[in-house]
Amino acid sequence: MTVTTSPLMVEPSPMLGSEPMLELSHLTKRFSTKLDFAERLAKRLGAKVQEYDIHAVDDVSLAIAPGEVVGLVGESGCGKTTLGRMVAGITSPSSGELLYRGRPIATLPPDEAKQAKLKIQMVFQDPMASLNPRLRVSEIIGEAPRVHGLVSRSEQADYVAAIMRKVGLDPTFAARFPHQFSGGQRQRIGIARALAVQPEFLVCDESVAALDVSIQAQIINLFMELRRDLGLTYLFISHDLGVVEHIADRTVIMYLGRVVEIAPTEELFARPNHPYSRALLEEAPRVDTRKRTFAPIKGEIPSPLHPPTGCAFHPRCPNVMPRCKVERPALRKVASGRLSACHLNDIQ
Repeated sequence: MTVTTSPLMVEPSPMLGSEPMLELSHLTKRFSTKLDFAERLAKRLGAKVQEYDIHAVDDVSLAIAPGEVVGLVGESGCGKTTLGRMVAGITSPSSGELLYRGRPIATLPPDEAKQAKLKIQMVFQDPMASLNPRLRVSEIIGEAPRVHGLVSRSEQADYVAAIMRKVGLDPTFAARFPHQFSGGQRQRIGIARALAVQPEFLVCDESVAALDVSIQAQIINLFMELRRDLGLTYLFISHDLGVVEHIADRTVIMYLGRVVEIAPTEELFARPNHPYSRALLEEAPRVDTRKRTFAPIKGEIPSPLHPPTGCAFHPRCPNVMPRCKVERPALRKVASGRLSACHLNDIQ
C-alpha cells in the first residue's frame, strides 16, 4: 500500500494573509484499545484477541485565517469532535503539531503556552452536560477570568454582567443555576463562559444541534454578531449542511479520520469534487428537490479498527477503480483555493 502524506494547507484560504491564526500540521490521534482481564485470559488460552490502535484523526493539515469561519463536516464517527478537542487543547495529539500565530504551542514557554491556550476556547454540544450544575452562573462565567488574572474579585460581578449582556442574557439571572434556564439560554451561558477569557478562536462542536430550529437561528446569529464585534475566528463542527452553508467561509469534509476535500463553501456546495462530498450534498434536503426520493450513501462507514486500504471511501464509492483499493490519494490542489483527495482528478 502506498501512503502519501499531505502538506500543510496554507494556500487554499483566500482570507489568509502573511500569517494564519491557527495551523494544524499533520495532526494524528490514535486511541489504543486495552485488553481486559477476560480478554487477556482468553488470549493465554489461544484465542485470537489483540489490542488495536484506532486512528480517530489521520494526518490532518489545515490553516485557518484570522476572522475566518471554517465548517467541519462528516458522518458521525469521522473524527470531527476529536479534531476539535485537539485544537482546543483538551486532547493531546499522538503526532503532529498545532501552531498559534506561527509558533508551535507545545514548544512555547509555560506562560506563553498558557496564554495561547486561553485564546482558543470550545463551545460544547450539550450545555447541560458541560456546565457544572452546582455552580451559579456568576461563578461559571466569572471563575476562569478571575483565576487567570483577567479581573479581580471586586470586578468580577460587573465583568460577568457585561459578558451576559453581550450574549443576550439578563444579568439579574447571574445567581441562578443552569437547570433554571432553557436549552437556548444554557447554550448562551456556555458561549459566555468561553468568551470570559477573551479568546480569539472558538471551536464550536455541534453547538446548535441540540436546540429547536428557531433557537438554532438565534444562536447562529449570535455567533455572527460576536464574530463581527469581537473579530472572532471559528472552527464550526456540524453534521447539518444547511447550517454550515449559511455560516462558513470555507468547508472541510472529513471521512474516517481523513480530510477528503477543502473548498470555499459556496463553490463546494455548487460543485463538490470528491465523490463523498457529492454524496453528502445530493442527499441534503432542499426546497428545489422536494419531489425526489432520497437515499442514504450506500454501505456503512467502515470500522476505524479495520480501515480500508487505499482510499477509505472506496468500499462505498460509485466511481471506485482498482487503484483506489491499494493507493491512498493525496490531498492536493484541484483548482484555485480547492483541494481534494481523489484519484479521479488524475484522469479528468
